[in-house]
Amino acid sequence: MGKFILKLWVMSIAMIVTMATGCSNSMGEASKVDVSIEQAFKMWQNKEAIIIDIRTPQEYKEGHIPGVANIPLDQLVERNHEIPTDKKVLLICRSGNRSSQGTSLLRSKGFGNVYNITKGMSSWQGPIE
Repeated sequence: MGKFILKLWVMSIAMIVTMATGCSNSMGEASKVDVSIEQAFKMWQNKEAIIIDIRTPQEYKEGHIPGVANIPLDQLVERNHEIPTDKKVLLICRSGNRSSQGTSLLRSKGFGNVYNITKGMSSWQGPIE
């Protein structure tokens, strides 16, 4: 019984170390895919990137960036053919949480050109219609 508990303890420690290492790598990766509101506005204004709003249709109707397409987070996978691969694509939501999830999801599907707008529409300083 003692060997079993020792083995279980060692496996638990190994799992914790692996998760901690994975989290630190994810944090490093997140900074590579995050774009501030100011950066996003500048890139959008200079036509260096397009923005896709991944909020719900209702949220989008309540106010969105002019000319920006709406592809809700829960439709990203089935509608990924609508996402350009030849230019930078910035995802925006209300606060940056869903767009972070969407960015991770699309990047896992091979979209290396997709970035997350941190803070989202709640901090957007550009035009809204």
